[in-house]
Amino acid sequence: MPKLIRITTVPLSLNVLLPGQMRFMRENGFDVVMVAGEGKDWAEVLAREECRHQLIPMTRKMTPFADLRSLWALYRFFKKERPDIVHSHTPKAGLLAMLAAKLAGVKIRVHTIAGLRFMTSTGNTRKLLVAMEKLTARAATHVWPNSFSLLKYIKENGLAQPAKLEVIGLGSSNGIDLSRYSVSNLKEDRLESARRSIRFDDDLIYFLSVGRIDKGIDELVNAFGRVHEREPRTRLVLVGAFEPDLDPVSREAMEIIMTHPGIIQAGWSDAVEYYMHISFALVHPSHREGFPNVLLQAGAMLCPIICSGIEGNVDVVSDAETGILFEVKNAADLATKMEYALAHPDHVKRYATALRFRIEQHFDQPNVHRHLLERYRQLLK
Repeated sequence: MPKLIRITTVPLSLNVLLPGQMRFMRENGFDVVMVAGEGKDWAEVLAREECRHQLIPMTRKMTPFADLRSLWALYRFFKKERPDIVHSHTPKAGLLAMLAAKLAGVKIRVHTIAGLRFMTSTGNTRKLLVAMEKLTARAATHVWPNSFSLLKYIKENGLAQPAKLEVIGLGSSNGIDLSRYSVSNLKEDRLESARRSIRFDDDLIYFLSVGRIDKGIDELVNAFGRVHEREPRTRLVLVGAFEPDLDPVSREAMEIIMTHPGIIQAGWSDAVEYYMHISFALVHPSHREGFPNVLLQAGAMLCPIICSGIEGNVDVVSDAETGILFEVKNAADLATKMEYALAHPDHVKRYATALRFRIEQHFDQPNVHRHLLERYRQLLK
């Protein structure tokens, strides 16, 4: 039985980004070991995946001494387990796991890139992050961007040898669970709970933002302010948490969020599909992506999408076909596109229907899992 080690920096990533994938591989003939640092998500991950696991502390920040300890712990673990494949996700886990696996003599070393953090960094921080990505790619035998637009960006910027690069299937790290993200599967009590949490009113029009409240929020709140002036019935619902240590929100944006009468802070939720169902449209103003799960989730829920035209987003949304694209970091353009959606609700509903069909055809989770399983088997041969 071939041994597969799947590794992320924290168990939250195993829980949110890769649910069901490890169990699928175990049920299809792999001895799967999950590796990550400490975190409260382990209990849920272990109950669902039913695979072995190993705790190896890793930090998301640059911590040289702690990183060396993690590297040594990974090396010793790989030497002991002697895996056939080590497959990493997330930047820090990727760097440490690929280096440790190479030192330990693991023949198949795979790293999935689901976004490049240096895209939104500057100066020495950007240089350091670029160097980390290149070092990770050199240590890996295979580098799998999770979208074709991200693959193109990596090639154009010389981050990895072209021969190592590949997109599995049509992209996405894990696809979408259509048994969950479906209007027909919503539970009325949870739907009512979501409505209560934002004091839902049928006379109002709700724009929704889901995910970390970080870069991109400045354009969103500024654009919403313009839209709200013209259409006071609009509301902006923020479902997500602030991450001040990684991508702090500007003081101006924070002031607007805290004081604007039309902005509703719903906080973090693990039931985003309910907010998508009661919203007029999802607005996703991200500055960097790999293959964004939130767009698959909204598309599966028939929630119209307005998003920045960046790598990753454009692999899901085609402008005026399956959603609406706006120029990244351009609040004026975003406001224009939000106003267009308000003026043409039939158009955006048609886009949402087209996206749901595309997701059913290509990104249903079992299909994505089968593509990955087939590639693993090819590598083992």
